Amino acid sequence: MLILVINSGSSSVKYKLFDTGQDKSIANGIIERIGQKQAELSYQNYKGKSICNREVQVYDHKSAIKLAIDLLLDKEYGIIEDINYVRAVGHRVVHGGEKFISSVVVDDNVLKTIKDYSELAPLHNPPAVKGIEAVKHVLPDMVQVAVFDTAFHHTMPEHAYIYGLPYEYYKKYNLRRYGFHGTSHKYVAIEAAKKLERPLSELRLVTCHLGNGCSITAVNCGKSIDTSMGFTPLEGLLMGTRCGDLDPAIIYYLIKKEKLSVNQIDELLNKKSGLLGISGVSNDMREVEKAAEEGNNKAKLAIKIFVYKIIKYVGSYYAVMQGLDALVFTAGIGEHESKIREYIVSGLKNILDNNKTKVLVIPTNEELMIAKETESVLKK
Repeated sequence: MLILVINSGSSSVKYKLFDTGQDKSIANGIIERIGQKQAELSYQNYKGKSICNREVQVYDHKSAIKLAIDLLLDKEYGIIEDINYVRAVGHRVVHGGEKFISSVVVDDNVLKTIKDYSELAPLHNPPAVKGIEAVKHVLPDMVQVAVFDTAFHHTMPEHAYIYGLPYEYYKKYNLRRYGFHGTSHKYVAIEAAKKLERPLSELRLVTCHLGNGCSITAVNCGKSIDTSMGFTPLEGLLMGTRCGDLDPAIIYYLIKKEKLSVNQIDELLNKKSGLLGISGVSNDMREVEKAAEEGNNKAKLAIKIFVYKIIKYVGSYYAVMQGLDALVFTAGIGEHESKIREYIVSGLKNILDNNKTKVLVIPTNEELMIAKETESVLKK
């Protein structure tokens, strides 16, 4: 089955065409700088045809989607003869709130609800809406499926997702922990079970999605029972530019001392903190590691804090699940930064050794997971 997967950003559209029968991408592309004077297109297909950084005229998401479809059908660069060969389009949608606990076919009501949840994910849901509306405009008869980052975490028990605030705020505003990166955590959990040659329903896993954004999930018998991100992706681990867990009183203190506005506080916590804020070097772990090797003490400290928080979370999830069969690393840092993995594993040595815990590195493939989720919805 051919499934087109689209990940819409505020000024970009990433897309991949999957043959789900073979679990592989047969074409992929990205259109960046949408709406600017010159947008940029990159594209390749499995037959070896590629386009690198070509400047194109793309004014909005509708023209970007049309360009992507035209390229898939192009005589020279295309990979299909008829768009009807594509059975559906799967979209990455970050926030599904409490309404969407699994992937769904997009209709007018679903689209409206995704728009409503934009308040909870203002940087992510609006671009997803643009992508869905663009496909609807270009391919009005195409089935579209929304795959939510939050859906995998709907199995968290109430005691794991309710904050210690008056319960009325949860009922009134749906103020609770949601968790994110769910598509990635689900994919690597499934792949971990394959590598271990054991049913996922029997395993206790901790999956570590470590990139510029970082989250850790306790996966017990195939279900997410706790995760480090919360109401927003700000909670949890130290990240590239996000502070992670923080005493809320610090916010009031900074507002008073630095005379910061709400928007400035938001900018500080989300874009100026984390590895960047502590090291003063970069949000990129590679740059921070390089600076640490050259003797930069703040860079060394940033790495120590990054590793320490991960060890704390893994240890707590080990306690919650009363054991651990495998520790799984994925995403940019998790897959490629061997020193960081070594520091984490060393700090967890007693837990890992006593439980004969396997340590796995599994490249994530969120797009393939979206394609398979889309296929599953169609089959239902």
